[in-house]
Amino acid sequence: LRSQHLAKIRIRSTMLRALPFLCASATAYMVTPGRMPTRSSSWSANSQQPLISMVSKQVPHGGTLVDLFVPDTEKADVAASADFTIELNDRQSCDVQLICNGGFSPLTGFLTEEEYNSVVSEMKLPSGLIFSLPVVMDTSDDKIVVGSKLLLTYQGTDMALMTVTSKWVPDKPLECLNCYGTATIEHPGVRMVAMERGTSYIGGSIQGLDVPVRDFPCATPAETREMLPDDADVVAFQCRNPVHRAHYELFTRALDAPNVDENAVVLVHPTCGPTQEEDIPGPVRFKTYEVLQDETKDTTAGKKTKWAYLPYSMHMAGPREAIHHMMIRKNFGCTHFIIGRDMAGSKSSVTGDDFYGAFEAQDLAKEKADELGVQAVPSLNLVYTAEEDYLVADEAKEKGYEVKKLSGTKFRKMLREGEEIPEWFAFKSVVEVLRAEWK
Repeated sequence: LRSQHLAKIRIRSTMLRALPFLCASATAYMVTPGRMPTRSSSWSANSQQPLISMVSKQVPHGGTLVDLFVPDTEKADVAASADFTIELNDRQSCDVQLICNGGFSPLTGFLTEEEYNSVVSEMKLPSGLIFSLPVVMDTSDDKIVVGSKLLLTYQGTDMALMTVTSKWVPDKPLECLNCYGTATIEHPGVRMVAMERGTSYIGGSIQGLDVPVRDFPCATPAETREMLPDDADVVAFQCRNPVHRAHYELFTRALDAPNVDENAVVLVHPTCGPTQEEDIPGPVRFKTYEVLQDETKDTTAGKKTKWAYLPYSMHMAGPREAIHHMMIRKNFGCTHFIIGRDMAGSKSSVTGDDFYGAFEAQDLAKEKADELGVQAVPSLNLVYTAEEDYLVADEAKEKGYEVKKLSGTKFRKMLREGEEIPEWFAFKSVVEVLRAEWK
């Protein structure tokens, strides 16, 4: 059934892309703040797809949903026009996919120097539209200059053609201080900027060609919106690990938050790009999500829960990344976003100290919610008690209940040794996958 559903949304996406052919004389696509084509016709000068305004309760960031994929009949010619071929790493491939499918709307390419400086310093695009983390392409190749056309490939897939319009040497320490709150390589995001990225950044427009096969089937923003109600709040839940009972209680109870409408649904939207070394591998995580969907689909909560997967690579940038996630989920049709304690946080690789306060991400999300157009739903601090199942920690304390705990280290040890995992902690179907697949 799931494969049939994905086939249907691919068909609907194809029909959306065919609209310009059916309405060749159409003109008015909404202009989005940020870097947008200035033509009012349905096709841009480089024959890229139009910017499509979606019908949904939630408008895309800036007003329109970007779709940069060129028609199939033009892909070969576009690819052949390249001056250089660049093999993308895992992180870059996720960025290219989200630029092309509109997940990073209103962007139509990698940031230029002007846009990069504005995002780093002001957390905004030059237009004034909020944008919290720079989306950049890097290189150390002196032969790549302004005007170069780059074929961006990933594991055998021609993903896009990039036309370079800007090249500069970035101030990486300033970028790290502003975006990550620190410039020490004890932070994984700083390490990535300092040690993985090239000496120069390049910006410019993108023409989408194809998407790679990933461990997770990643629906586009347009496809995801097709799965969601257009007259109800959609509360997004971001994760990068298997969903256990506490997570499930957290995101299903988020529908009861005072700023969420009664007929709302949850979109569970795990990231499937590169994560941290200690995280569970992608294929295993995907299987845990699939079996959990099957186990819960007929329950009251399950009927209000939708699932999709996001090709995104975590920066562990704390508060700024929380805003980034909210913006992305806005493009996928979400009106609300669950913000957990120390969301997208990380610890020093030397001292183990947290880089961000427990509530910094929540505070910034609430501060920027109206400007961003996505409301923050702070996550509940839930604990398990034998007397009343899951409760808010303060309520359990007031009632004098004993709180049951199971650490991640203990859980992994129990898995390895074949011990029984209590069902108050983890779903049986998820445990079975982890026992079979994860060593």
